[in-house]
Amino acid sequence: MADKILCVLAGYDEKTEARLAALQNRLYENGFAGTQTRNIPQHITLGTFSPEEEEALLPRMRQAAGECAPFPVTFNHAGVFGGARVLFIAPDISHELLRLKEHFGPACGWTAHTTMLIDEPQTIYQALPLVMEGFSAFAGEVSSLHLFEFLPTRHILSLPLGG
Repeated sequence: MADKILCVLAGYDEKTEARLAALQNRLYENGFAGTQTRNIPQHITLGTFSPEEEEALLPRMRQAAGECAPFPVTFNHAGVFGGARVLFIAPDISHELLRLKEHFGPACGWTAHTTMLIDEPQTIYQALPLVMEGFSAFAGEVSSLHLFEFLPTRHILSLPLGG
């Protein structure tokens, strides 16, 4: 299918995953549904590819996972982009994050972020206060890589960083 894509995702350790999921669940519990994909790990998208590239991506992912150790990130802000259709939490950019990203394409024009909600602008504006309520910077860790195909969602591979 022409509209299918592969996505390489940077995943988090359990504590970071739980903290980000709790922020997103607060939105769900308050009636915000959105169109973002559910039932996948919280993540930073490192690259998108055509389904025909699946076999070529597998060794690239193994190489990146072997060369990059788990690393800390600090989530210090929330934001909106995509014509005010995407609400996200974002980490500071670090050398380690850029190094991991560049295994899957250039970082120029890329915004590292974890999506909380994708919806119409009016809905995003209503959801933003829920995300910001009590929000303060917090530390996390990028610890894995995932490969998924969308849509429908198909998990292909997960690898821990650092071999």
